[in-house]
Amino acid sequence: MGLTIAMEPRHWPVKEVLTIARGSMTEQPTIHVTLTREDGVKGRGEACGIPYKGETPATMMADIEQVRPIVEAGVTRNALIDLLPGGGARMALDAALWDLEAKAGEGDPYVRNGLTPGSINSAYTIGMRDMAAYEEAARQYAGYPLLKVKVAADDPVGAIKAVRRGAPDARLIVDANQAWSVEALKAFAPALVPLGVALLEQPIPVGAEAGLDGWTSPIPLCADELVDGIADLDKVVGRFQLINIKLDKAGGLTSALRLADAAQARGLGLMVGCMLGSSLSMAPAMVLAQRCAFVDLDGPMLQAEDVAEGYTYLNGVVAAPHKPELWG
Repeated sequence: MGLTIAMEPRHWPVKEVLTIARGSMTEQPTIHVTLTREDGVKGRGEACGIPYKGETPATMMADIEQVRPIVEAGVTRNALIDLLPGGGARMALDAALWDLEAKAGEGDPYVRNGLTPGSINSAYTIGMRDMAAYEEAARQYAGYPLLKVKVAADDPVGAIKAVRRGAPDARLIVDANQAWSVEALKAFAPALVPLGVALLEQPIPVGAEAGLDGWTSPIPLCADELVDGIADLDKVVGRFQLINIKLDKAGGLTSALRLADAAQARGLGLMVGCMLGSSLSMAPAMVLAQRCAFVDLDGPMLQAEDVAEGYTYLNGVVAAPHKPELWG
């Protein structure tokens, strides 16, 4: 059955300027894609793309335009993997196809993957700021069970000490977004152990991972920017303990589930993350979240606006992550 593609850019303002080691952002640009069958059944998807690889709403929409005739003639999710590379364009189309299949009676995405949706405990991200502001922000969100703290290379231990003063009980993920050298990582990690840090996310630059050979971190390491797909796992095994799967990087839930299978087969743990985005961006990732040790799907919490039928977060917890009226 033929399809019609409709797409538009959307820009979601954030509640406060979000600063990470790569820079600051005041909004999250996305694309919103709707696929409509000839019988009127619709499926929706949203994607942020990979901004550090130059993806924008304009580039993602251009990528979709390139394959419009093939998609509108009728394309499967598996065929889509061969049609487009990983990235935001494929994520948005893949999400819309999952939603379309569910709306057409082909099955709930959770059930089709052998999963039962349970409550999701998402990290809440605290962006980079001065030391006093780290403590103040942590105190504001001290009731959240899991906090992710963005840091740079200048005194990250002091930053985490400040966060720990504000939130003495929360589990902590420290994310340096590639800002540390291998030598800095080896110096900082032991100092972060007494502060109860549960995970270090992509602390070193992509390409520096060979420097981890022969060293065991006292805190588990999670690869993020290093991993887009299955082909990247060779760079991870023996160096990192987990990978952060973002559907924008993987190019959709279909390929993300394949990546999760391959990673677990090689003994790696799973984290699912996001580039921000509305609850529509989070929805397919909530399926994968059921399999993950760490979840960072806090886009709607960080933004000033969300889709009307979005998720309700209570201290970072989504009690009912499956909302068919939203997606799937």
